[in-house]
Amino acid sequence: MGTEQLGQEAGDKGGPRPLKVRAFFGVPLPERHRAALAAYLAACERIGPDFRWTPAENLHLTVRFLGHVELALAEAIAQRVAATNLAGLDLRLGNPGSFKRGKLARVVWLGLAAGERELGELAKIVEAECVRAGLDGESRPFHAHLTLARARPRDGAALPSLPGPPDLEPWRANELILYQSHLGRSGSVYEPLRRLSLS
Repeated sequence: MGTEQLGQEAGDKGGPRPLKVRAFFGVPLPERHRAALAAYLAACERIGPDFRWTPAENLHLTVRFLGHVELALAEAIAQRVAATNLAGLDLRLGNPGSFKRGKLARVVWLGLAAGERELGELAKIVEAECVRAGLDGESRPFHAHLTLARARPRDGAALPSLPGPPDLEPWRANELILYQSHLGRSGSVYEPLRRLSLS
């Protein structure tokens, strides 16, 4: 069902239901980095079939996951974040790592070799506006990372020895994006809802 249909559905009392979206804030990767990582992810997928490897077009640095929220609320948070003094970020991808449960890996990621503190400061701004808007605060500290894969089994999977990631040049990130995540049988598709300038 499309978002327009959802917005036009009548509620129990005859009024329109607030349109809800699955949304998050993220910093996109340059296209040249996505292209370089596409081949790397394909090689990892052959080695680690117990993981769902992220399509290159979905690669981003998550700043704050909002969950299922009203579209108007997500846009209001974006508006307030845009009104703050947002600085551009000098970023560089670093070494791979994983979030584990015991010996099993649940998420495989690349960390940051440069810009982790600056991205963390941006995350603090977004987090403050989310809490101000009435969302629950994050219970875990922010950890800057680029998600490469998630384990297919719920409890995680044994992570094989992976090839080293490509050595990618630093880049200047000049935008923060409010994304909508569309869930489908073939995976998630991320649609930019609003682009916020980092200057």
